[in-house]
Amino acid sequence: MIASALTTTARTAARRTAAFAANRAVATAPAARTMTSAILDPTIGLNEDQKQFFEMSRAFANAELAPRMQELDILETDLPRDTLKKAAELGFGGIYVDPEFGGSGLTRLDASLIFEALSSGDISTTAYITIHNMCAWMLDSFGSQELKAKYLPAMTSMDLLASYCLTEPGAGSDAASLMTTAKRDGDDFILNGTKAFISGGGQSDIYIVMARTGAPGSGASGVSTFLIDRREVKSGLSFGKKEQKMGWNSQPTRAVIMEDVRVPACHMIGTEGHGFRYAMKGLDGGRINIASCSLGGALAAVEAGMEHVTVRKQFGKPIAAFQNAQFKLADMATELASARLLVRQAASLLDAKAPQATAYCAMAKIAATEKASQIADQALQMHGGYGYLKDYKVQQFVRDLRVHQILEGTNEIMRVIVSRELLKE
Repeated sequence: MIASALTTTARTAARRTAAFAANRAVATAPAARTMTSAILDPTIGLNEDQKQFFEMSRAFANAELAPRMQELDILETDLPRDTLKKAAELGFGGIYVDPEFGGSGLTRLDASLIFEALSSGDISTTAYITIHNMCAWMLDSFGSQELKAKYLPAMTSMDLLASYCLTEPGAGSDAASLMTTAKRDGDDFILNGTKAFISGGGQSDIYIVMARTGAPGSGASGVSTFLIDRREVKSGLSFGKKEQKMGWNSQPTRAVIMEDVRVPACHMIGTEGHGFRYAMKGLDGGRINIASCSLGGALAAVEAGMEHVTVRKQFGKPIAAFQNAQFKLADMATELASARLLVRQAASLLDAKAPQATAYCAMAKIAATEKASQIADQALQMHGGYGYLKDYKVQQFVRDLRVHQILEGTNEIMRVIVSRELLKE
């Protein structure tokens, strides 16, 4: 398993390299050739370990994710548990979880490389993997030893899938105003409320829920975090209808409805009243993750555009021979490379716990999600009418990438975060 191969300070490069060599056969399979260029190489500037992380993840994306991307989008089936299990075998179910509990023990920068590579094969499925990893990280970072031992091994293997439940119908950008309540009743808490737009809702096994344990109006300081194990809930947990979405169709989205759901007090994650703090720390990483997924989608879009203009002929020669197409490709490559640098810098700052990390995570999300959408749109334009057909992947890149400017904090809220830091005295 990749967990034995990926970096921690205690592991040597020799052990990592040997384990990666063993895993490469699992991840590598014949796949359709993708047109690319050394200019687009995402491994420029990486060390040897990081290059291996990216290359193995890209091989998995080509072999396991890309071939099913369009099928999962069209059919809007349940979560692809078989594919997720294969991803977990390579350590992708707990990328920055302690190896003691089956995790890979990697950094945020390492995870960014992995998510960029995976999303080049399927943005939607990779995005769900990032959400599952956020849940596992939160439990690993703040949960009790007993709770971690009970749940993390099955979460890192993706035998148990997890959903992150913060957003509510009336609490989106203003997340601190959430109305879901958790009231103490002996050895339990009783949860009531509704969470909206929950990825994996109705299919995930574990729900990481932010609920108000403080008095009404207590704001961020009155929020706590709970783990709900769907298998253990006797009554009161239900789900809304499956939302019909523009993209992200390989993962279901539903409301999570709690009506007197009884949760053991020992399932509180961390300290009472600290839940909003945990959620915000989780979102810093989540913004890097979704920015990384945007990079992978943009990379796939540029490659698709390059391939199409090279093959497609008009006026007796390939479209690539026309300066208009050349300049568009140059702009797309430039924007992708610049966004990638910012995302990786932000991830490094988050790893270093630098005071600027939150602002840089916000800037990285703005840059990567907006540039990636523009790149995918330009790639679709290069395809002409073909780009509008579902036979071609590029239209799905456009649809799957669009939501990245909304989730994990809208890009308008990202600008609030950045400007607030700029103007802070």
